[in-house]
Amino acid sequence: MTVSFLSRIGNLKHKVHHYLGNHLPEQRLFLRSDTETRFIRLGPGTQLLAMVGSAVIVGWAVLASAILIMNSIGSGNLRDQAARDQVVFEQRLRQLAEERDQRAEEAQSAHERFNLALAEVSKMQSTLLDSENRRRELETGIGVIQSTLKRTKAERDAARKELAHLTTSAEEDGDLLTEADRTREAADTLSVLADALQSTAQERDALAEEAANAQNMVAELEFDRRLTQERNDRIFEQIEDALTVSVDPLDNMFRSVGLDPDSLLDKVRQGFSGQGGPLTPLIMSTKGAPIDPATLRANGILNSLDKLNLYRLAIEKTPLALPVKSSFRYTSGYGMRWGRMHNGTDFAASTGTPIYATADGVVIHAGWQSGYGRLIKIQHAYGIETRYAHLAKIRVVEGQRVSRGERIGDMGSSGRSTGTHLHYEVRVGGVPVNPMRYIKAARDVF
Repeated sequence: MTVSFLSRIGNLKHKVHHYLGNHLPEQRLFLRSDTETRFIRLGPGTQLLAMVGSAVIVGWAVLASAILIMNSIGSGNLRDQAARDQVVFEQRLRQLAEERDQRAEEAQSAHERFNLALAEVSKMQSTLLDSENRRRELETGIGVIQSTLKRTKAERDAARKELAHLTTSAEEDGDLLTEADRTREAADTLSVLADALQSTAQERDALAEEAANAQNMVAELEFDRRLTQERNDRIFEQIEDALTVSVDPLDNMFRSVGLDPDSLLDKVRQGFSGQGGPLTPLIMSTKGAPIDPATLRANGILNSLDKLNLYRLAIEKTPLALPVKSSFRYTSGYGMRWGRMHNGTDFAASTGTPIYATADGVVIHAGWQSGYGRLIKIQHAYGIETRYAHLAKIRVVEGQRVSRGERIGDMGSSGRSTGTHLHYEVRVGGVPVNPMRYIKAARDVF
């Protein structure tokens, strides 16, 4: 059985060798030198092995070239897409910056209109108070006129009674006086009474005319007061609507970055409680009388204006702006990166690009720090700190007070950095937070 198996294998080898010999006949490769000539015999098996090896090498080269070409095409598409995304992002940022500036101008214009409206309201309040005082004076004058008229009527009635009494007395004493004396005395008495009655009638007519004029003036003043009140209501309503549109987005903006608006405003009031800080409510009351609705409404408007002004002060001390104003590329965000936590946001641009403070504050560090390279730390209000790392140049010193939008350094690649960029961090109470929360919150409002 073994012999049969070996015989079969020999036959198979003979057939294969015969087949290869027909298609790949034996070849001789001659190598000639100056002194001798040698040849190398290439059998069918050797030729087959060489052909298979060549085919494998050629196939591998074709496959590798195809992979390289596909990777090159793919990376080119990714670079083109990244370039297009960068252009769109920069255009969007420029548009947002323009919109922010426009909203800031509109807010400033609205604030100026509020001040003008407030001055107009104060004038109207003064006019209304003057009208009220004149009305009260006229009411007092009418009361005096009516009292004088009653007194005059009483005097007239007393004079008539006195005339009747004198006439009766004259008739009773007729026997003591002559007829001429009685006639003369009666004539004198009647003359005095007639003069008194005529004077009383004239005074009564004059008082009645003054009372009628006073009534007409009171009616006119009441009409003017109603017109003034309606005009005040319209002005108050417009101001209240404008304040609602201006204040509510600011409330939402600070809530979106994790700051409580009420607590924030209390802190601002504590820091700006002197002259030039919050507005003082308008209080108009006399002799303990209750405050009228118009005054209460004016106080509400002043409180809203005070709140808007406090928000303006808070915005200057909160990092709600971009640290880079020139064209840049957003390269890395806040979060996990390569298995490690990335505590900030990276902005890439050319070396020397100006870096600006995003809020008012005090520089607490300006120098080299491991990993960060040249680093600036700014302490802001409300426990907020911002960091600007990998700088090429630092333009501030420790202890210096900086304002929002002030240039503090130049972009570079110092420290642990793979290229020119700014590493920007925002920390609240020492804990890193996503800087884009502040940037996006400001973008939605401004």
